[in-house]
Amino acid sequence: MMREKGFSVDELDDALHKKSGLLGISGLSSDFRQLEAAAAEGHSRAKLAMDVCAYRLKTTIGGLAAALGGLDALVFTGGIGENSVGLRREVCDGLQHLGVNLDAQRNAQCRPDADIATDDSPGRVLVVHTREDLMIARESRRLVEQEG
Repeated sequence: MMREKGFSVDELDDALHKKSGLLGISGLSSDFRQLEAAAAEGHSRAKLAMDVCAYRLKTTIGGLAAALGGLDALVFTGGIGENSVGLRREVCDGLQHLGVNLDAQRNAQCRPDADIATDDSPGRVLVVHTREDLMIARESRRLVEQEG
């Protein structure tokens, strides 16, 4: 892009970090909630962005499971992982051969922290609330204690 379009470093950084991904595919937004709403209303590019996201997550999970020799648990966290029933469903669909058996009702009614796998699922499917503030506090404390 720098060579062909004459982008500066800042323009390239902006294009890659702010205008690509979900926004680049959908042409609408990088906010998953907005994409879900738009897709529900028939916005084809919003649906495509969501499908690509689920596909990329699924292929990454499969690759990691192969490298690790299996899967004990699949954990969804963060804004999208905690709140998107549809994304969790799409990601888990097709991972049954890895022992991921999603309970549709648990998924639909989920509130973090929860296990949304079927009772007989070999692998657990967990939805865990992100606790970034707690992790920052713990790390800060560890650093202060090291200094002292």
